[in-house]
Amino acid sequence: MNRFYQPDIATTLTLSEEESRHAVKVLRLTEGDLIEVVDGQGMCYTMRIVLAHPKRCGVEVVEAVANPPHWGHQIVLAVAPTKHIDRLEWAVEKCTEMGMDRLIPLHGHNSERTVVKTDRLVRVMVAAMKQSLSATLPQCDEMTPVMHVIQTPFDGQRFIAYCDALLPRERRRSLAREYRPGSDVQVLIGPEGDFSPQEVEAALAAGFIPVTLGESRLRTETAAVMACATIHALDELRADHTTQPFD
Repeated sequence: MNRFYQPDIATTLTLSEEESRHAVKVLRLTEGDLIEVVDGQGMCYTMRIVLAHPKRCGVEVVEAVANPPHWGHQIVLAVAPTKHIDRLEWAVEKCTEMGMDRLIPLHGHNSERTVVKTDRLVRVMVAAMKQSLSATLPQCDEMTPVMHVIQTPFDGQRFIAYCDALLPRERRRSLAREYRPGSDVQVLIGPEGDFSPQEVEAALAAGFIPVTLGESRLRTETAAVMACATIHALDELRADHTTQPFD
């Protein structure tokens, strides 16, 4: 069944012009056809088209089902946008598919990109939400200074991932070992030039746990995906351990 996104669908019972055009002009759907519509807030509706208009496609509710995020806690990724924006968009797509609740584009001392068009990122999120059969759209903040994020309270685990060539390998802490599955979590990923020493110092003073994401040096967008995947993998292991009896 074709899936569409309309945040106010429960009250308007009408698809946006963009989604109407896609349904009627591209997919050639007509009156009586069934579609799925998600509101980005965790609700999924099975709907019947009652007006196949290419600018204001009207629908009626057949069934409404709550479809909350499967991970059940807050996953916040604060990521410095890459110089080539397509790399960030790729990471946003993959993290949305896996599941995240909020994206904070970071502006720091070493940032190579100072402006990001959040509307483009939201479009990527919408497509990934529909493709992954999710009904919840992540929040996308405007570009935010690193220091502001560091100083803003967060009720959960807070990590900062960065490269520190001077830190001996045996003293490095791994996100896979430090993250407590099922916890609200916020992870900071720096730009290509990494966080500045002052930013790292401020984060540590604010209670952030310094972590690495493995032995390899990762690009910013790869690090973001790795962090998200690590969190979900550990959550899955925890779920398996709590639902399967031990011998």
